[in-house]
Amino acid sequence: MKVLVIKRDKLGDLLLATPMLVQLKRAIPGVEVHLLANDYNAWVVEGNPDLDRVWVYRRARSGGRVSLGAAWDGLRQGFALRAQQFDWVIVANGDESPRAIRRGMAVKGQRTVAACEAASSYPGLSDPLPVDDSLHEVKRMLRLLGPLGVPMPAKAEAPRYVLPARSAEFAARWLGERGLKPGGYFVLGLGWSAHFKREWGLDTVFMWTPGQSDDPLYPGDDATAQPVLDARAAQIHPHRGPLWEALGLVWNVRTLLFPDSGLMHFAAASPGGVLGFFAETDVSPHSRQWGPLGERASYLEAGKSVQELGDAEVMAAVARLANAAGR
Repeated sequence: MKVLVIKRDKLGDLLLATPMLVQLKRAIPGVEVHLLANDYNAWVVEGNPDLDRVWVYRRARSGGRVSLGAAWDGLRQGFALRAQQFDWVIVANGDESPRAIRRGMAVKGQRTVAACEAASSYPGLSDPLPVDDSLHEVKRMLRLLGPLGVPMPAKAEAPRYVLPARSAEFAARWLGERGLKPGGYFVLGLGWSAHFKREWGLDTVFMWTPGQSDDPLYPGDDATAQPVLDARAAQIHPHRGPLWEALGLVWNVRTLLFPDSGLMHFAAASPGGVLGFFAETDVSPHSRQWGPLGERASYLEAGKSVQELGDAEVMAAVARLANAAGR
């Protein structure tokens, strides 16, 4: 059997699809699994043992610009994918994604699986599944294997990735310059660093999302972070940089504290683990669907703001993770 999995969205979303790849390989002996990703997220599965081939396409539109070269490459890749004659094409999205579904159907596999609100919107889609918002995203991915005869596992594998070499090299250099060691610091995007210093004698790497809060596409936290930076606390080491740098620091952390984000999911799949924060889940992503998964992953949920959480509750959750890390 030859299967193509299409995953064209965010980094954290692709990470949450890796348990599906494990289950697919485990359940169907000899299955050949291909993945179609883009030039933004494909690195997440570098070195993944459950994939036989990764197809990477250049995004034709990026940063508001259209690349005719990328569009032409995509057309040629489309013909190459058709020539593979896949038995199954799985559009790996928990919610309906019209563009991804159209891309999957264009491959013309014998059968195509996708989640959608109305199957009538996609004539020729052989295996439509209704969107199920009651499940965690990892289980929504595993559910897409049902038409292939692959059952939902009693316990899903945790998401996993291989730390890129440049991330490891950056972390070693950056930490060494500050006298920090792997497992010898916390990472957070909020507060509480003074307590960490008193309780464990550990410094804190302070991270935040770069940019302004009114950016419609990628709102940032520069304004929120500024008071922390102005305080110039000796135990705080600020880091404002690209994701690949942050990953190196996250991989070596004792425990990370961070709001719901792609970085939270990568931390859950890293040795130190993560305490995630969720708020306003009536209008924002819910922890039921997007909570971090892993041996050292936990989360807390607030009503309107993370500031509502009591310090004692947060510190108790941090202690459970930090002590379990064994670093």
